Amino acid sequence: MRIFNRSAILHYAKIHADARQDLLAWYADAASADWGSPQDVKGRFPAASIIAGNRVVFNVCGNRYRLIVSFNYRHRAGYIKFFGTHAQYEKIDAQSIDTTGVSHGKAKRKR
Repeated sequence: MRIFNRSAILHYAKIHADARQDLLAWYADAASADWGSPQDVKGRFPAASIIAGNRVVFNVCGNRYRLIVSFNYRHRAGYIKFFGTHAQYEKIDAQSIDTTGVSHGKAKRKR
């Protein structure tokens, strides 16, 4: 899979040191995967939750953190949409959140 915005993973790994190893391991797994469907993701990460919009919620660090990734299975690509604590995750709409442009230092462009 091509995982876009790797900088988001590196940013989160830097500010959440306790999640660093798990985040980098997730990235390595995802980057070397060839997922063509949500079922393929579940085969590798059985605890992941498949939600609307081709999004998957991954548990990171023994459920302390959540990682939301939007996938385009046809193009074998993923885009990081959110990373945060379990408590932060409970306060967001997982189906529409897209904090990556702001959270790692890049301001979103207005259209």
